[in-house]
Amino acid sequence: MAYLEILGVRKTFGEVVALDDVTLSIDRGEFFTLLGPSGCGKTTLLRIVAGFEPPDQGNVKLDGEEITQMPPNRRNMGMVFQAYSLFPNMTAEENVEFGLRVRGWPAAQRARRVAELFDLIGLSAARKRYPYQLSGGEQQRVALARALAIEPRVLLLDEPLSALDAKIRVQLREEIRAIQKRLGITTLYVTHDQEEAMAISDRVAVLSRGRTEQIGTPAEIYENPATPFVAGFVGTMNHLEATVRDGHDGLVEYHGVRLRIDAARGRDPGTSVLVLVRPEVVEVRPVEEGGGIKGRIHAQSFMGPVTRLKIALEGGDELIADVPSARARALRTGTEVAVTFPPDAPRILDL
Repeated sequence: MAYLEILGVRKTFGEVVALDDVTLSIDRGEFFTLLGPSGCGKTTLLRIVAGFEPPDQGNVKLDGEEITQMPPNRRNMGMVFQAYSLFPNMTAEENVEFGLRVRGWPAAQRARRVAELFDLIGLSAARKRYPYQLSGGEQQRVALARALAIEPRVLLLDEPLSALDAKIRVQLREEIRAIQKRLGITTLYVTHDQEEAMAISDRVAVLSRGRTEQIGTPAEIYENPATPFVAGFVGTMNHLEATVRDGHDGLVEYHGVRLRIDAARGRDPGTSVLVLVRPEVVEVRPVEEGGGIKGRIHAQSFMGPVTRLKIALEGGDELIADVPSARARALRTGTEVAVTFPPDAPRILDL
């Protein structure tokens, strides 16, 4: 049995459907992320789990217990908000201790717990500082410690890193993951940042317009997107509309060019398909060498070890290719090229 179950949850705000029949099962100790663009319903779902919003339909269960109508203070969940929400008139230490004091923990027990948490987040020297005396990253660490202080059954995090700069964001997400693993606490994390979700999650649910598009490990979602939305939202993906010509050999045709694609095997000839290709597997060579899909480089972006090429294909589509920067020096803007990819690299969706 799953530890946290979200069963057929629906939520509307007037005529807006925020969540539409969402069902998720999260295991004990799992780091589970809700990923999607703004307005997809991920924060609404988190608030329903926390008890801040009632669902119009559906149920929430925790360790087999029905908690859909249970008030937030009885769910024993810790929540970290995007805006930190620290009490400005309390020191960092007092912020972390607050939940324990409300619950009536004895002073000596509170002191031990607070000391453990500040050691865990690496901020023991900042215990007496007020929030305005802390950096954004330090404030978020304190907010995390405050959520963990009450020994919650589930840790909920609502875009906790979005207000931080890129370097601190990467550092803090790694720290959050390390703490989660160390404590073994079940965690439900909300983000719109696909890189963040891929880096720290055990599993990810991709949401769009209130519905679940796909649930899987980061590798499964990246390598085998189940829908065109997931393919376009997670990572950079090339989309080419083609027609199956030979389902036995995996041959598809794109604007007169025949390509061998393993994923096309077993499909009926004449079927229209969407060929999905990641930029890192695209091979680019001078057009004189022949073969492949012909096009012309119309833009380049240097990205350190790789250079991203934007190629206008003869079929009218734009294709993106990431090639080693050392090779890209010979592939200048305006160069006519041919592009190919290994047969086992693309994925295919029916149109």
